[in-house]
Amino acid sequence: MERPLSLLEPMDMPNRFFPIKVHHTTAKEYGITLFNHHWHNHLEFLYFTKGSAMIELNSVPYEVSEGDLVVINSNDLHYGVSQCDDLVYYAMIIDIKLLHSHSIDAIETKFITPISQNRILFASKITGDAEIISCVSSLIQELNQRELGYELSIKSYLYRILTILLRRYGTNKLSTEEDQQRLKNLERFTPVFQYIEEHYPEDLSVDQLSGLAGLSRFHFSRLFKELTGRTITDYINTLRINKSEYLLRNSRMNISEIALSTGFKDIYYFSRSFKKYKHVSPSEMRKNFHI
Repeated sequence: MERPLSLLEPMDMPNRFFPIKVHHTTAKEYGITLFNHHWHNHLEFLYFTKGSAMIELNSVPYEVSEGDLVVINSNDLHYGVSQCDDLVYYAMIIDIKLLHSHSIDAIETKFITPISQNRILFASKITGDAEIISCVSSLIQELNQRELGYELSIKSYLYRILTILLRRYGTNKLSTEEDQQRLKNLERFTPVFQYIEEHYPEDLSVDQLSGLAGLSRFHFSRLFKELTGRTITDYINTLRINKSEYLLRNSRMNISEIALSTGFKDIYYFSRSFKKYKHVSPSEMRKNFHI
């Protein structure tokens, strides 16, 4: 199925003949967005070495901390927020073509091709697996040091990681129909997510957003709920509250200013909504965090 390039995260590789890259990432502020909603065709691993974060995959939130590994399957819609003031993690992005065989063999037909076609999926969060973390850590070290034969070593670690994932963390495969529908919905709704992210302080109507997706109000609302697990109002309010929490912790704006800047015209509704989502009032949040 053809995927519009405009909806994909740019994924240039440093070496097109060896398509794998690792980003070492740090975040020093609670509530800061690590990455906005996006998706791509590559397999990605997030390995957390310090702090904690919330990673959302296909509308399911995962609380992760030091030692955890997040597996982002191809075409997973993902989003991340730091939940501490000192976060460190590695993002490893792999083009599965790196592991393709040059001829049709059992490895290619049984495993690599189905993984590349999103026919084999892996569990999203892995905790307490020393063997797979050892492989990930060694792979990162090999890529950083680039000693003679590092490409051989990296491919061997990738095969071992995939073997562990297949044996311990393989999940149900999507049917062809489900897979195609999932891609279709991701393509259709990516401009909607981008628009909400850019215009969340403004008044956003269902008619306006459904027009971006080219759907009727009814079908848009139904598909939005299927894709995100939330109603449109709940999704927008969650984003606004997360943005307001960030400002409460990291700015000198007063609570009224924060409410207005994040799309809440009624300070009382803002306070009620904030407490509903965060289980603490905005003033208590501000009081407990000294700028």
